Amino acid sequence: MFVLDSRQTLILAILVLFLGKWLISKISLLRDFNIPEPVVGGLIASLAFSFLYSAFDLQFEFALDMRDEMLIVFFTTIGLSAKLGTLLKGGRQLAVLLVLAVVYLALQNGVGVSVASFAGFDPLVGLIGGSVSLSGGHGTAIAWAPIFKDDYGITQASEIGIASATFGLVLGGVLGGPLARFLVNRYKLEPDSNAVQTIGVEHEQDMIPIDYLRMLRAIFVVSSTAGIGLSLDFVLDGIGVQLPSFVSCLFVGILVTNIVPAMFPKVKMPRPEHSRSLALISDLSLGLFLAISLMSLQLWTLADLGFGIVLMLIAQVAFVLLWGGLVVFRAMGKNYDAAVMLSGYVGLALGATPTAIANMTAVTKLYGPSPKAFIIVPLVGAFFIDIANAIIIQLYVGWFG
Repeated sequence: MFVLDSRQTLILAILVLFLGKWLISKISLLRDFNIPEPVVGGLIASLAFSFLYSAFDLQFEFALDMRDEMLIVFFTTIGLSAKLGTLLKGGRQLAVLLVLAVVYLALQNGVGVSVASFAGFDPLVGLIGGSVSLSGGHGTAIAWAPIFKDDYGITQASEIGIASATFGLVLGGVLGGPLARFLVNRYKLEPDSNAVQTIGVEHEQDMIPIDYLRMLRAIFVVSSTAGIGLSLDFVLDGIGVQLPSFVSCLFVGILVTNIVPAMFPKVKMPRPEHSRSLALISDLSLGLFLAISLMSLQLWTLADLGFGIVLMLIAQVAFVLLWGGLVVFRAMGKNYDAAVMLSGYVGLALGATPTAIANMTAVTKLYGPSPKAFIIVPLVGAFFIDIANAIIIQLYVGWFG
């Protein structure tokens, strides 16, 4: 096994981003279907590492602490890019998407249990291939695996969960963009003319240019805000409220960017509507997070999936596309913002919140901004869904265990 330290992992992640950007610039199909650059480069890298493992038994282990730090930085910039007016306008859509997402968790498990039973498996295998590993991701799959193994005799619970989560992460990053493209073209959707692109901007556009002081100010604000967010997370954890750390940083970012300028008008804050520095930090942190996440995927675990498990996962993919196109898109307003949020929702339902953000970034780079999407989708995916998912998993385990 080759163990890469933080510096080596960073260098490789940058090369992966270069590769993804180059391929998208050369292959119009990838560009037209809004496939994110880190997804393209990261999947190719993980395929290469999987080949080395399969052919020569060479396995690479990456320093993932940097990946987690990049996630904190990114969601801090999301919060700092949030205008209060945008949040208020998105209140109804936030509630609608939350309800739809919770309902979908139950339906996702229903699909998994049904196909697993049809294939002759224990119904709980369908739960593992449902919201446990797809909406829940690798972390939830790993956390539940010992319970399924020790309490219910599913000896391969860990392998099925990790492989299913990997499958979902890959497909979630590949399918969200094309679905949004289809809807934008079919219904001739256009972004709000007054909206401003703050995530995934082209940094050569007409924004205040980057210079030493502006970049230094942006780094200071992001770092300070993240520090306050992590302190809040520590306090919440001490009183028994457990949330992903980046959720606290997201909330603090929203508070800082809306309260500080109002209370201290002379303080120079990197405002999202014209801060190229803040947008650049956001793009870099998201790109590096996804590059490290995807290049470290152990794709060879997918080779161990049996036909029944593959059938179950294919059914899950088909169902989320139908649910998204026929229900979520229409319920969210059937407009451009709804199409962008749907691209993120597909990444969320099959993979993880950062995958959702990458999908939306790729779409908005091509078609235009959707500020509400970058607040609503992370709040639903990173905060509410984890709580609802835990309750629904418990209910299904009680019914079928």
